[in-house]
Amino acid sequence: MDITLIDAVLLIIAGLFAGFINTLAGSGSLITLPLLMFLGLTPHQANATNRIAIFFQNLVAVRNFHQQKTLDIKANVYLILPALIGSVIGASFAININERLLNYFIGGLLFVMFFVILLKPSQWIKEQAGQVEGKATFWQMLIFFFIGVYGGFIQAGVGFFLLAGLVLGVEYDLIKANAVKVLIVLCYTGIALGIFIWAGQINYVFGFVLAIGNASGAFIASKYANQIGVKPIRHILLTAVMLAAIKVLFF
Repeated sequence: MDITLIDAVLLIIAGLFAGFINTLAGSGSLITLPLLMFLGLTPHQANATNRIAIFFQNLVAVRNFHQQKTLDIKANVYLILPALIGSVIGASFAININERLLNYFIGGLLFVMFFVILLKPSQWIKEQAGQVEGKATFWQMLIFFFIGVYGGFIQAGVGFFLLAGLVLGVEYDLIKANAVKVLIVLCYTGIALGIFIWAGQINYVFGFVLAIGNASGAFIASKYANQIGVKPIRHILLTAVMLAAIKVLFF
């Protein structure tokens, strides 16, 4: 499929917002996923192609967080491994699901996530930090296994689940939780991406153009996270998600 200049500009702008939002909280794929479908990709192609941008976005964010000594990679291996296993199951299911069902799933997810974002889950997670007793390691691993299944399958919105698991289950503060979150997503996205490449569902031109925006947004967010406010971004995200849900389900 050919890409026009307008397509490229839309993808880069959407990727910029998505990379920024994904790095500081989550759900940025709720913007890029429907845009890819709007530009002509099938639900399977959009779900797969989006992973290229997600991979490079988190590669940039992990590098910046690691340089700032916010991220200890070795200390979080026990969370990464179950997520990797789960992502294989999720991605394998995604490449085989009926296209119409996937379309309805994406549309329904957009509506659900609109209300999740509206209720400010990140604020609730922040308020609960330090108030929950640590869980057993087995339960932590089980939680991250299921998060990996979801992330491998659809990706959109997984950031909120990861933040909740890291703050409430592992008792990380929000800054460290965000850093570990992007590390986990980077690792399992590499696995899921390989499965989607094997299935031949990726549009590489769209994926790499989108990655330019995502990586740029992730660089800004991870480099200047403490100086940037996310309130205006939240309102933009709410509007975009609702419009996208209506488009995907009804048009």
